[in-house]
Amino acid sequence: MMNIRLLKDSIFSKVFFTLTILSISTVVLLGLGLYYKSIPILDSSSLSKLLFSSEWKPFKEAFGFYPFIMGTLWVTVISIVIALPLSLLTAIYLSEYAHFRVRKLVLPLIELLSGIPPVLFGVWGVLVIVPLIQDYIAPHFVEFTTGYSVLAGGVVLAIMIFPLIISILIEVFDNVPQELRDASLSVGATQWQTVKKVLLRKSVAGIIAATVLAISRAFGETIAVLMVCGNLAQIPHSLFDSGYPLPALIANNYGEMMSIPMYDSALMFAALLLFVIIFLFNAISRIILFRIEKSTT
Repeated sequence: MMNIRLLKDSIFSKVFFTLTILSISTVVLLGLGLYYKSIPILDSSSLSKLLFSSEWKPFKEAFGFYPFIMGTLWVTVISIVIALPLSLLTAIYLSEYAHFRVRKLVLPLIELLSGIPPVLFGVWGVLVIVPLIQDYIAPHFVEFTTGYSVLAGGVVLAIMIFPLIISILIEVFDNVPQELRDASLSVGATQWQTVKKVLLRKSVAGIIAATVLAISRAFGETIAVLMVCGNLAQIPHSLFDSGYPLPALIANNYGEMMSIPMYDSALMFAALLLFVIIFLFNAISRIILFRIEKSTT
């Protein structure tokens, strides 16, 4: 009987190990596949020219990704600037101030927000955010804008990453020992002073990890941003300029212009850039979260 149980344990251990290796192999194979498809354009142009040139003329085999990289950075930075403070305040309220019934009601709604298809956020952005920027916000700063801008993309993207940041921050705050809060309150500190001096100081690494993970999510978002950014291959110089993020470039053009020499390889290089950036940001955030969990055990 004991031998049968040991045999089952051994079998399941090997099965799970195999599945783990397959999962890791999928990521590795994806990266290698994108690199392989990018080799033609890497051989024809230097990496610095691809990354820092603004010339985008596919018919002349001129592929400068700098406008698309800047469009991605603009949208991502705007979304983080909007989402992080609001998410941080929401997480503090739910963790430290809200009654457990309020928390029990609000958390499922936040999780529900993360399950909404991105295309619906895009439609909402087109119907609400774009006209709002065009008619009410932009006229105070610029003479004309269509509303399809990096600001519109940043606002839509910020709402999409709210649930991710809030859920991570609440988990981080919950890992702060209650004894530290009690000690602070026992010496006469107010609850807000306890939040500032104890909770936030102990959660700095977790807040950074949540931000990094949100950035990686923002970098890869496609449909919603594509619908509201304007998709012009230019370097944005203000919040109200149109932009063309890398994910939108891939989604808009792949499969339609493959008759142009090197175009397929150029789009695969754009995908490789996104893959590397997202992989690095995810790895950094996971390392930070792992250290937090290790320090609390």
